[in-house]
Amino acid sequence: MARDYQLKTPKREGTSGIDYRAALNEEQHAAVTSPPGAALVIAGAGSGKTRTLTYRVAFLLDQGVDPRDILLLTFTNKAAREMLERVRELVPQDLSMLWGGTFHSIGNRILRRHAEELGFTKSFSILDTDDQKSLLNTVVAAQDIDTKSRRFPKADVLATMFSLVRNTGESLEDIVAVRYPYFEDWFEEIVKIEKDYAAKKLAVNSMDFDDLLVLTLKLLEQDEELRRLYQKRFRYVLVDEYQDTNRVQSELIDVFVGQHKSLMVVGDDAQSIYSWRGADMEHILGFPERYPNAKVYKIETNYRSVPEILELSNEAIRANRKQFEKNLRASREGGSAVPALVPLPDPATQAQFIAQRILELRDEGVEMEEMAVLYRAHHQSLEIQMELTNRGIPFQVTSGLRFFEQAHIKDVTALMRLVVNRKDEVSFKRMVLMTPGIGAKGADKLWALWLKTGWAEQENPPAEFSPKMLEFTVPKKSQKHWEQLCYTLDELVVGEDFARPSSMIYSILEGVYEDYLQANYDNYDNRRSDIEQMMSYSENFADINELLTQLSLMSSADGEPSGRKEELDGEQVTLSSIHQAKGLEYKVVFVIWLTEGMFPNGRVIDADDEAMMEEERRLFYVAITRAKDELYLTYPQINPKSYTGDVFQAPSRFLDDCPNEMLEEWRVGGGGW
Repeated sequence: MARDYQLKTPKREGTSGIDYRAALNEEQHAAVTSPPGAALVIAGAGSGKTRTLTYRVAFLLDQGVDPRDILLLTFTNKAAREMLERVRELVPQDLSMLWGGTFHSIGNRILRRHAEELGFTKSFSILDTDDQKSLLNTVVAAQDIDTKSRRFPKADVLATMFSLVRNTGESLEDIVAVRYPYFEDWFEEIVKIEKDYAAKKLAVNSMDFDDLLVLTLKLLEQDEELRRLYQKRFRYVLVDEYQDTNRVQSELIDVFVGQHKSLMVVGDDAQSIYSWRGADMEHILGFPERYPNAKVYKIETNYRSVPEILELSNEAIRANRKQFEKNLRASREGGSAVPALVPLPDPATQAQFIAQRILELRDEGVEMEEMAVLYRAHHQSLEIQMELTNRGIPFQVTSGLRFFEQAHIKDVTALMRLVVNRKDEVSFKRMVLMTPGIGAKGADKLWALWLKTGWAEQENPPAEFSPKMLEFTVPKKSQKHWEQLCYTLDELVVGEDFARPSSMIYSILEGVYEDYLQANYDNYDNRRSDIEQMMSYSENFADINELLTQLSLMSSADGEPSGRKEELDGEQVTLSSIHQAKGLEYKVVFVIWLTEGMFPNGRVIDADDEAMMEEERRLFYVAITRAKDELYLTYPQINPKSYTGDVFQAPSRFLDDCPNEMLEEWRVGGGGW
């Protein structure tokens, strides 16, 4: 005969004593104190999203919810730490049993307990990017793939392909056809590698980052008892930045929630800008349909920006059809500077204007760390970096390495440096190591042959490199690529002089480097755009030595990718892509290159895809909502330094969405006008 035994709820350490009505505005309070069930919180830019989530956790604890019943999912470890630290400050309870962290960290915790069900042990290794690359190289080597006639995708590219398949649900065939059409001839080999890579990970008891999500989902879907265990455990699930979830993350959330449906997701559809890495905005837009009884809360009070900026942002996003309509209201008083629209003649003048305005703002008391220059693509920062460097204005580049420190830029300049300074062993070896089949020992042998030509001792470059270089002994698989390299070097000289710098870059890109880019980098399009921008910039220089000197000065002497150590008062202006700036805020923001083809991106315009264009508009919205006090929207009217000739540039269509009365046009004179 069974005996009933009732557990008593242990006495809590105490409630927080928070006056939620006093601590929160009306919109936040409604979301924080909402009853159990499914809830979608649309939190506009600067509206206190983190505060809402933090107080929601505190409210649940104050209602007697056991910390172990709560699961908090975030996208960064930093966000998880900050939220839990704030909760600890609010609620005098032990939160050690509350599960809070990134999707990947939660997946890891579950897999550490149950990995045997998937054929792994609990002590499985997690592959970082370098580990993953190494393991993929091992798998490729075992295939004995013949790459003599054409390049095979490198490990980084393969890893990106496989990750997209797993996170988007698209087939590998579609991924290759749409994103990597130049590798379609290798499709059968790529399929085999994908299969063998999965088997290899199992054999060496290792998982990559995607496995932490995919295998957790697989485990919970195939084991009903385990699934019910975690559904019973996590009675309250909270999710941050829900608009950024991909297919696997969305399905994981649904599995965790199960039948109890006690789920609160917080996000902003207007800031969904990561579809290129698998995020699907349909998850947040379709939430009310997937959870039919869900309550939708909108938080529209903005604490960041002055009304003049906020009203502009509302108009800027209004043209998008697919969105939760919202109208952000400023809690700050008006009367500040109206957002500035600044047309400028060319990229150089755009850079001069921004540099001068930064110095003026600094003199007015704005700290440099409170200023940011934002752009659609990394290469659009080139002229800005040069101008700030020349004026001694310290800056940090958060969108990547400084322009001329990037690997693909250094690859291209290596060929130019070698032609100019034929004693440059570093540039020579960098150049030849890009040739398939040539490794470090081969590079040493080729360098010895190069020295024997006597070119290093000549004042002027030889009229042609190929006659002697084609006699160098290279592996058979390298022969075709080596020949093309030799002929490309020939094009870098004209008679006894050097070709124009822009012509040099064009010859290198078209002759040998484009194939290398496609095979070695998953973001080929962006890197090619960088090189084209460098080509345009080099039109400023007739002398290759002058250009190379400028490039050297731009490189960071201290080796720090984020910028120089010589800082003024420890402050630096931030240069960032808009994607990198999401979630941040600055007193002053410059949004640059607002022209058709630059922003929105030319590939999006050519695709004529409404969904893609709406994401571009959301990106513009994210950019302008980073500004607290002052906003400058700039664009060059002509790009006279384009390698294809002068290009007249139409203002971005996004500026058409901004009413004239909400902008103050600045007519900039002097300087290069």
